[in-house]
Amino acid sequence: MSSSTPMLKSPILGQVPAHVAIVMDGNGRWAQKQGLARSAGHIQGAAILEKVVEAAIDFGIKRLTLYCFSHENWKRPKEELDALMALLKSYMKEQRPVFMKNKIRLRIIGRRNELPSDVLHEIDETIRLTSANDGLTLALAINYGARQEITDAVKKIVREVSSAIQNDPNDQTKIEALEQAIDEKYISSKLYDPEAPDPDLFIRTGGEQRLSNYLLWQLSYAELWFTNVLWPDFTPETLKEGILAYQKRQRRYGGLNSTDSQKPCDCK
Repeated sequence: MSSSTPMLKSPILGQVPAHVAIVMDGNGRWAQKQGLARSAGHIQGAAILEKVVEAAIDFGIKRLTLYCFSHENWKRPKEELDALMALLKSYMKEQRPVFMKNKIRLRIIGRRNELPSDVLHEIDETIRLTSANDGLTLALAINYGARQEITDAVKKIVREVSSAIQNDPNDQTKIEALEQAIDEKYISSKLYDPEAPDPDLFIRTGGEQRLSNYLLWQLSYAELWFTNVLWPDFTPETLKEGILAYQKRQRRYGGLNSTDSQKPCDCK
C-alpha cells in the first residue's frame, strides 16, 4: 500500500472475521459538511479505501466486500453518476500496481451489462491481472442489488430446470429429483460469486441502520455493526472497533453455546 501509511503490527488478538462486508455510507453528507460538491465526498471515500484495505490485510481478514454502487443509485443526478463512473474507472487503473504488490484479488458482483463499456473494460482488465493473486479477496458490489441478485439466480434455475425436462415435461421422477437437488447450496451456486463464503461481520457507516438491499441471502447469520462515522472519516481504528465488537458476540446459528445449555429453559 502507500508508503505514507504505517503498517499495523499484530493489532488484534483473538478470532478475526474472515469475511467482512461494508456499506460505505456518508460520502455525500461528508462533502456537504465541508461545503463541497458530492463528488468530492466520493473522491475522499476512494482515498480512504486504500487505507482500509491495507488494515484488512494486516488484521488477517481474508475477504472484504464493499458496497460501491447500488442498482438503485442510477436514480441519482447525471452529474454525480458521471463522476462516480469516472472515479471507478480511474480507481481500477491506479490500484493495479497496489493490488499486484499486495497479492489482492479483485472480484465484482452486480449486473455487469448495465455498466458503461469503458468502465467495464477497466474492471475486467484488473480482474484478469489479479486473478492468480492469493492474498486478500477484494469484492466490489457495483450496480448491485440483493433482490436483483436473487431474481437473476431464480432465472438461472428456471433455465436449467426447463432444459432438463424439455424432452420429458411430464416425467414426475425427473421433476422430483430436480426438486430434491434445489437446496440452499444449489441456490448459492447461482449467485453472482458462488465461491464467496458468507460474511461474518457486516459494517455500515454513516449512522443508518438498515441493509439497503445488500447481500440479503448471504447476511443471514452475519453479525451486524453500525457506526455514525461517515465513510470518508473511516479509519483502520474504526475497522478495529468493529472487529472487537464482533469478538464479543456469540454466534449460535440457531443452537446453544456451552453456557446456555446449562441454564434452565424459561420459554413457554
